[in-house]
Amino acid sequence: MILESAFMTIHQGQATEFLAALEQAKLVIAEAQGFRGIEVRRGVERPDTFLLCISWDTLEDHTEGFRGSPLFAAWRGHIGGFFAEPPLVEHWTTA
Repeated sequence: MILESAFMTIHQGQATEFLAALEQAKLVIAEAQGFRGIEVRRGVERPDTFLLCISWDTLEDHTEGFRGSPLFAAWRGHIGGFFAEPPLVEHWTTA
């Protein structure tokens, strides 16, 4: 299993709207092949930052399957307008 971390900084003061849009985006990503779950954390010191931890069966399920599908455009359509800068995305495996 692969863990994707996505560190997101959104425009100041839009956290409530972002979280509402993220609920809709979760419905989209849940349809992706290999998707296993998502956990969302909000910054304490910087409340306009969010950490998304998304579990995938394989790296390719995320990088090729999801990102290469219409689901990715729908996902970004829900939340992309809130980004103050591009998200920092990395992938992790167990040691």
